[in-house]
Amino acid sequence: MPTDTHLRDSVSLAGTFMDWLLLPNGALSEDEEVATAVRLALGTDRLADANEVLPDPDSTDRRGWWGDLEADEIWGGWPIGCKNWLLLRAKISDQFSWEGGTVIRAQTYTREALQPIIDNRIASQIDVQASRVGKQEIDVHVTIYRGPKTAIELRFQYLWADVTGI
Repeated sequence: MPTDTHLRDSVSLAGTFMDWLLLPNGALSEDEEVATAVRLALGTDRLADANEVLPDPDSTDRRGWWGDLEADEIWGGWPIGCKNWLLLRAKISDQFSWEGGTVIRAQTYTREALQPIIDNRIASQIDVQASRVGKQEIDVHVTIYRGPKTAIELRFQYLWADVTGI
């Protein structure tokens, strides 16, 4: 499928690094507004639900952003961020694991983070495909459609360290 923008961003679950595409004056490029919205959605941590298993069993930090508190009521906003951080210490497991398959969870968390972009008509459709590409790696491929405009493809990699025997 032809693209007008192709980005390959690598995201380590140990720390998120993403590039912002800036104009010479320091402002964000308006040509990149959808890609910027996706970077914000996937490059920040969303608040975990109270019943979700946290990566560190000794922590009660559910992360998230303080600005999400009552964002809908205050300014018509929506929760920002992605729950892929919950996979920080997860082993790549299959669908029969008690928490569910890790690849499916990465795909679900990514789709959940991007759903507000559809709900708010910033894009017309978003396809999310996750796949295991190595012993310690899951690729999440995102394609965003903007009505009649060409697709924007984004690929984010999530790496697991110290996974053995899987």
